[in-house]
Amino acid sequence: MTMQTHDLPVSFAPDQENTRLLRDAFGRFATGVTVVTAPSQDGPVGITANSFSSVSLDPPLVLWAPDKGSRRFQYFEAAEHYAIHVLSHEQAALCQGFARNAHAFEALDFSLNAHGVPLIHNCLARFECARFAAYEGGDHLIVLGRVVKAEMRDGDALTFFAGKLGQVPLRVEN
Repeated sequence: MTMQTHDLPVSFAPDQENTRLLRDAFGRFATGVTVVTAPSQDGPVGITANSFSSVSLDPPLVLWAPDKGSRRFQYFEAAEHYAIHVLSHEQAALCQGFARNAHAFEALDFSLNAHGVPLIHNCLARFECARFAAYEGGDHLIVLGRVVKAEMRDGDALTFFAGKLGQVPLRVEN
């Protein structure tokens, strides 16, 4: 069997000249897709994010990392309360809407919690969070949130891999 060129690994030391290569390498890790929402002085805001992870069960902590270069960074850096919504494969349009527009709530089924945080309905999971800590992380801010309320439902996950949205058809069986 002959190895084709695209099968050969590409090795490099990340630097300012090859950030695209590093971004492509990071993109080899398939992730779920979330929308993070928060209240703001300009009304409810949201942002699409795939930098999300569970951290701890005791206390219940999750993390996400907004880009400091984002026009929406100011809202999320200041947010004491926010919600992270794990999207289902049926919510690709919602994902794309918040990737383009912080105020993409029109024609969307949502409500506000007691802290004014927009809660999007019909997601695979939702984590209502209170800010626990934040840490510098290069061009991102690593935000730890204490989960104060969670919700989940069955469904197929919306995924992000190599710059493209996809679907993981995993049904949870009890």
